[in-house]
Amino acid sequence: MSGEVLMNAGEGGVVHVTLRHTGRLNAMSRPMWRQLRAVFEDLQRRADARCVLIAGEGGAFCAGGDISEYPGFRFDAAALRDFHENDVWGGLNAMLQCDVPIVAQISGACMGAGVEIASCCDIRVAGHGARFGAPIAKLGFPMAPREAQLVAGAVGDVTARQMLLEAATFSAPDMLARGFLSRVVADDMVATEALGSAQRIAALAPQAARMNKQTFRALKAPVALENHAQPAIENIVNGPADPYAYAASAEHREGIAAFLDKRAPVF
Repeated sequence: MSGEVLMNAGEGGVVHVTLRHTGRLNAMSRPMWRQLRAVFEDLQRRADARCVLIAGEGGAFCAGGDISEYPGFRFDAAALRDFHENDVWGGLNAMLQCDVPIVAQISGACMGAGVEIASCCDIRVAGHGARFGAPIAKLGFPMAPREAQLVAGAVGDVTARQMLLEAATFSAPDMLARGFLSRVVADDMVATEALGSAQRIAALAPQAARMNKQTFRALKAPVALENHAQPAIENIVNGPADPYAYAASAEHREGIAAFLDKRAPVF
């Protein structure tokens, strides 16, 4: 089983989205990224959706990407670009473009892809025992440009650099102090608190909420100096220096092989 993203309508306009990948701490597979996109594109069209509550099944939010499938595509630059620009960014951008408010219910591991998904949410409620990071330097590859821009914007430049350069991980109180989390509660209260937040949002004016999200999104959009100016991220992604050219590199192969072999990488 490659995991799934489930959507279920709750009461009062609250829609529940669940990340489920049994035995892998809800790590995101390629099919799950595609399902995430389909779910949020559907939510954007639904007039009855007043708030989305997204959570992981069981004791984790999302432990990152499903590394077991990486050898099948990561070592080819074109396939790697397709994965990040279409599968991953397709899912994340669908969340970012969704006008329905999104509350994240975060328990346990929130790593890599989990931090990216949480970064797309409006309100983030975490259990005290939740852990955050993106230690992909241990796997021998960088964070894709659009994803790095997203995460840095949400967690802050200093924290993003620590996550990516030191492979640092942080506790929920750390991330609250750094401004990423809306609140931290006891682990056995996170579901109740997150649902309460979603219900409070759903009880308020839905059109006003959607308009507020449109305003927030517009405020974050870069202003072009000229009609033909490209945002810096486009120059990185589509410029002459291919950010996915590392696909066949020795350290990329070694990092993933070491993880799958359950040994320390040798870079």
